[in-house]
Amino acid sequence: MLSENFSSAVLGWFDQHGRHDLPWQQHKDAYHTWLSEIMLQQTQVTTVIPYYQRFVERFPTVESLAKADQDEVLHLWTGLGYYARARNLHKTAQVVTQDYNGQFPDTVEGLEALPGIGRSTAGAVLSISTGKWAPILD
Repeated sequence: MLSENFSSAVLGWFDQHGRHDLPWQQHKDAYHTWLSEIMLQQTQVTTVIPYYQRFVERFPTVESLAKADQDEVLHLWTGLGYYARARNLHKTAQVVTQDYNGQFPDTVEGLEALPGIGRSTAGAVLSISTGKWAPILD
C-alpha cells in the first residue's frame, strides 16, 4: 500500500509540475526516447534541446543514424562532451538496424546488451516507448 501511495503522489506531482513540452516528449517511440536518454546523461536539459533537434532533423530514424559516417555523428555531437556516448550511439544504431531489423529490443535485458545502454537507460526506453513497467533511476 505504501509504495502505491508514493507512486501515485510522484505521478500526481509530475502531472501538475513536470515538464510536458520537451521535444522528445512529442515522440514516444524507442528511437527518440533512446536518443534523448543518451544525450541527457550528465548533461542539462537546456543544453540537450538544440542538439536533440539537430540530430532528429539530420537522423530522423535509427536507420539514417546507422548509415551515417561516424565523423558526421561526432561533428553534430561537438559541444556535448563525453564522446564515447556518440560513438556508442552510432554503434547501437548499427546493431539495432542490422541485428533487430530497425526495432529496439523490448526487454530490459535486450536493451542492456546494446552498446552504451545501462539499466536506467534501458528502463526509461522500455517504459516510455512501450508502457511496460521498468525501473528508472536518475
